[in-house]
Amino acid sequence: MTFHASILTLYPDMFPGPLGASLAGEGLRSGLWSLDTHQIRDHGIGRHRNVDDNPAGGGAGMVLRCDVLAAAIDAAVPAEDPRPRLLMSPRGRRLDQRMVRDFVAGEGVVIVCGRFEGVDERVIEGRGLTEVSIGDYILSGGEMAAMVLLDACVRLIPGVMGKQASGQEESFENGLLEYPHYTRPREWEGRGLPEALLSGDHARIARWRREQAEKITRERRPDLLKP
Repeated sequence: MTFHASILTLYPDMFPGPLGASLAGEGLRSGLWSLDTHQIRDHGIGRHRNVDDNPAGGGAGMVLRCDVLAAAIDAAVPAEDPRPRLLMSPRGRRLDQRMVRDFVAGEGVVIVCGRFEGVDERVIEGRGLTEVSIGDYILSGGEMAAMVLLDACVRLIPGVMGKQASGQEESFENGLLEYPHYTRPREWEGRGLPEALLSGDHARIARWRREQAEKITRERRPDLLKP
């Protein structure tokens, strides 16, 4: 089963973007995952293919029309498609590693990239869109957020990363932030390597890494620690 991502956007030329480089790009070219994009404006209204209108009740900015976006979704995604339909939105559930693993365990995702002030609420309800946020800040549109979500997913697909174990000891995988990393040279600007890492004692190294992970998590993200 290949992880397949479908993107609905006003700017399909933004994809694959960074996802076409490095390990994600190699995985895309080798068929470990796949991507297609769909231009929302193809379903716009009138000669100018309008996709937005003034907000009901007044206010600043424009709102993506429900009829236009629904038509784009219906044309791109069959009703029986089992993939979750996501809308990148700052008011959505915060993306985390557990969500990413759930997405990767399925057949892929459909991602709607919003623009303007937002999306007509009726299409969110009518097409079963799940709002997902990558953080408490505002972007110009959902495209960059979609790339963040996809990068987090793609790197967990078997065969994309060189060593599967490298994805199992990272931040958030075990409820902790990741321990510090070191490499050569042994001495740099008066700073040496931790003695535990030079001991050759695998149990001692594992214990040191766990202690460091707990320390960093306690200092930087105490909310991750179970009470």
